Amino acid sequence: MATKIKKILVSQPKPQNDKSPYLEMAERNNLKIEFRPFIKIEGLSAKQFRQNRIDLLEHTAVIFTSRTAIDHYFRIAEELRVVIPDSMKYFCLSESIALYLQKYIVYRKRKIFYGQNIFKDLVEQEINRHSDEKFLVPMSDQHKPEIPRILDKNKIIYTKAILYRTVSSDLSDLRDVNYDVLVFYSPSGIRSLFHNFPEFEQNNTKIACFGPHTARAVKKAGLRLDIEAPTREAPSMTMALENYIKEYNRNGCIK
Repeated sequence: MATKIKKILVSQPKPQNDKSPYLEMAERNNLKIEFRPFIKIEGLSAKQFRQNRIDLLEHTAVIFTSRTAIDHYFRIAEELRVVIPDSMKYFCLSESIALYLQKYIVYRKRKIFYGQNIFKDLVEQEINRHSDEKFLVPMSDQHKPEIPRILDKNKIIYTKAILYRTVSSDLSDLRDVNYDVLVFYSPSGIRSLFHNFPEFEQNNTKIACFGPHTARAVKKAGLRLDIEAPTREAPSMTMALENYIKEYNRNGCIK
């Protein structure tokens, strides 16, 4: 009979409180769940950024798709000793990202616009109404390809500003540690797995992933994708995991 699933590694930082769906799932199903970021963010230095010949003040609006982008935009501005004018407009992917701007500026709703976490909708509902602006888009070197594609389709004048890089974490201490399930949230996590363990063989280890981009990266790497979210039946990663684990541990397999 197959060994039951008992130990899971999630390739993300450990939750900051006990209300995490992962920890609640672990308690319900008598699982051991560990958290370990497979990737980390490294900001470009001011010297590296200057090589791109991008002038922050040539732009009249900024598009933010994450809090990380906000942090590095204002970090670079400070390192370059650039004072961002009060007239700058900010377009954010979600309200929570918009509210994060309060860390750096006096929050004025008339200059801050946000969407409902769907980039296409943000462009169509907000950015298109300000198409005369010249936009700056701070992002990672491994950004989602649909961002520039949607902006191009809508004929938005913009500049991509790579302000930070996604790099693999050092996971060498995990070399002799075995898990029943590995959970990934980005293609970068898959790259980090093979960066740290070039000879990795999946064997009986289950691979779980969130999102279509990550699913494609799993399959492209030649791995077997056992658990995928979101789906209609399991809109969250924890729900997909719990459904799979309950059936697997009950039957010794997935029918």
